[in-house]
Amino acid sequence: MLNTNQERFSNLHIYHSAKNDKNEQMESKEIRKANLENLIEQQRVDAGLNKAQFAELIDTSPAALSQLIGDKPHRNIGDKMARKIESALNLPFGWMDTLHAKENHTNVTFRSVNTPQGSYPVISLISAGQWMEAVEPYHRRAIDRWYETTVECSDDSFWLDVHGDSMTSPVGLSIPEGSAILVDPEVEPINGKLVVAKLEGDNEATFKKLVIDAGRRFLKPLNPQYPMIEINGNCRIVGVVVDAKILNIP
Repeated sequence: MLNTNQERFSNLHIYHSAKNDKNEQMESKEIRKANLENLIEQQRVDAGLNKAQFAELIDTSPAALSQLIGDKPHRNIGDKMARKIESALNLPFGWMDTLHAKENHTNVTFRSVNTPQGSYPVISLISAGQWMEAVEPYHRRAIDRWYETTVECSDDSFWLDVHGDSMTSPVGLSIPEGSAILVDPEVEPINGKLVVAKLEGDNEATFKKLVIDAGRRFLKPLNPQYPMIEINGNCRIVGVVVDAKILNIP
């Protein structure tokens, strides 16, 4: 049985990769700062942008940008700013939370204007901390709320709105209340992916990180205050989260 105090989660966008050992040795604020400084340098080399132009690219002021970088930054890069940078540069959700400063970025393409790949419906309530109702199937023509995405995904993808804090992490990747996630049923659910899972035969689902260890499968919340849930044959993966938006921070 799940703890009835676990928070609620509603409606289905996000990318996530597991941290490596180097990441775990650094604090989230240090990782984000290193990534931002690397992005600034890369834009200077590749596109000839100065810091003021880079600030405009990510829709902030030069003064605000200067407070986030340097040896003694005056501010840390919070979740909202990290997601804003990712969105402006067409980077996957969560990119700022994994160290990239020493990597070769020749396979990363930055665009000053994101190219929408389509709009997808926002559908039924689910739970991030306990099993809740998730309507299936759904009728697209009856849905009046649709969100765009810059991520390429299948036609059957759909959005959900996030409520509660079981996927809010004190460090690293965090999906706070007020986010919306895009779920693609056609993406393979491999170890480390964020997924929406559903009990067979029931309209109940939950949003967690999939962990596979020694043949056993678990649904792991990003918030360490919540327990992992072991899953077995009575549960199937509805889809993998491929994108996310922060719409409203409480």
